[in-house]
Amino acid sequence: MPHASMLRQITDFANRANPYPIYEELRRTPVLHEEDGPYVISSYYDIEALLHDPRISSDAANATAAGDDELSGPEATGLPPSFIRLDPPEHDRLRRIANSSFGPPHRPRRLENMRGDLDEIVAGLIDGFGDARQIDLVDQFAYPFPVTVICRLLGVPREDEPRFRAWVDPIVAGLDPDTRTSADSQRTAQEARLELGMYLNGLVEQRAREPRDDMLSDLVNSRGPDGAMTTMEVLSTAVLLLIAGHETTVNLITNGMLTLLRHPEVLERLRNHPGLSVRIVEELLRYEPPVQLLPQRTCITDIEVRGVTIPKGSRIWLVLAAGNRDPERFTDPDRFDPDRQDIQHLGFGSGIHSCFGAPLARLEAQAALSALARRLENPRLVEDPPPYRQNAVLRGPRHLDIAFDGLR
Repeated sequence: MPHASMLRQITDFANRANPYPIYEELRRTPVLHEEDGPYVISSYYDIEALLHDPRISSDAANATAAGDDELSGPEATGLPPSFIRLDPPEHDRLRRIANSSFGPPHRPRRLENMRGDLDEIVAGLIDGFGDARQIDLVDQFAYPFPVTVICRLLGVPREDEPRFRAWVDPIVAGLDPDTRTSADSQRTAQEARLELGMYLNGLVEQRAREPRDDMLSDLVNSRGPDGAMTTMEVLSTAVLLLIAGHETTVNLITNGMLTLLRHPEVLERLRNHPGLSVRIVEELLRYEPPVQLLPQRTCITDIEVRGVTIPKGSRIWLVLAAGNRDPERFTDPDRFDPDRQDIQHLGFGSGIHSCFGAPLARLEAQAALSALARRLENPRLVEDPPPYRQNAVLRGPRHLDIAFDGLR
């Protein structure tokens, strides 16, 4: 396999259904650099070290290297960059404020108290399958589920949830490279972003006047040691939660169900022992991570990795999914094993940018997979492999058709 084509193979749609042989090949050159492309890092310990290295920047302003990076699509929301695109100290300030309304120590039970909501939403979606004997898990379950959850978390009134979903669909669709090139879909996504921004802005003004027990109220009225977020910062944090929280959860649930249907003995165990969902979700985050690689990193000084000097301003890709199957770190890494004792995966990244919504994503996937395992009678894949999304970063099936004999 000629090295000149490795980068192309990572992004090549033909490899989307099973990129893992490419990643195995990639790990033989732990620091890969082709012409004016990015430096591609694929071993577990190197990726983990760089995720904790203050010389690596997430701020696009620091990228001075030439060359178009097809994976670094703009946020293009018309809002200031969200904190995942910033470095300390600004990143830390915004993340601390956002965190204070999301979990401990200020809101220690907010997510825990959402378990009932999650179970109720999941049950409603599964009941909605009705008498059907075949469903598309993406469109009928994995896609609507996280939007509803984020609406509840932010405090979007229930009667507005359908409107909210209608805006989210084109915005999320616009993340895929195949639609990015279409002028129509970009225009539709731009209009949806504008309407969503205006709607959220109205909600922010309302919460400033009449705070409630929801995350938007907390963000608007936060008066901690870090001061308050500006209205624009509140909006960009809400949109981040919505878009980042949506895509990754859809892929985690869909990849998860696909993996379980390919491992029916594990699915059967989950049906009988719902508590196994905790271990299953952790192993899924290692085995089939929803975010395959982080393409938006730049070094702010020369850095040496494995004897290779990466010059200041160079773009770096951290291939999390390759690190997650690194035999230097995991025994028998290509085996799906929920009984694995040591699953320190990179599925949510690591370091200061580790996934902000990880606790919620875990709960969502656990609730979804255990309910599907319990309630679908004799589920089976209609097509394997299923059709995948174009996106090489946020990898998951675009559709997942499942046949079953009925609902329990």
